[in-house]
Amino acid sequence: MADKSQKWNENKSGKMYVDQSCIACDACVLTAPKNFSMHEEDGHAFVAKQPESPEEEALVKEAMEGCPVEAIGNDGEG
Repeated sequence: MADKSQKWNENKSGKMYVDQSCIACDACVLTAPKNFSMHEEDGHAFVAKQPESPEEEALVKEAMEGCPVEAIGNDGEG
């Protein structure tokens, strides 16, 4: 389970985030490319854009469920 206290600084402010347990597998970027990006230098994913539509919400949820190390979190705060 993702740890809010360990989230990357690059995450856009909002309820979704990626924490430091990310292994840079790229699964979230492939699932929801509008919302996740890969940090080229540090080699980890982050939330580049918070979901803004039902479609984006569904893809971000799918990415969260598919994350092999559960590095994607939803703190429920907008």
